[in-house]
Amino acid sequence: MFGVGLPEMAVIAFVAVLVLGPDRLPELARQAGALVRKGRALADSARDDLRQELGPEFADLELRDLDPRAIVRKHILEAMEDEPTGPAGRGVLAAGERPPYDDEAT
Repeated sequence: MFGVGLPEMAVIAFVAVLVLGPDRLPELARQAGALVRKGRALADSARDDLRQELGPEFADLELRDLDPRAIVRKHILEAMEDEPTGPAGRGVLAAGERPPYDDEAT
């Protein structure tokens, strides 16, 4: 999570105990948990509103599907899975073979 491992979390917890004190730390942890729950509920509500407004054809919409990086990655992986074929499904060109020339395409 965020590139933070166990040693880093231990240092953060130690500094938090030193700075905030053991008396205030549990209350701040409860407040942080409540904030995370409220943020998650807000995101879920926004997703549900978006699905409702877009209609039934987008019922399975996930917000991560709208990430441009994920879209590009998906299409690149799909293109890489397809076998490259030449004209009439012949396959890729052999070494030294010239590609076909189309007068109408130029």
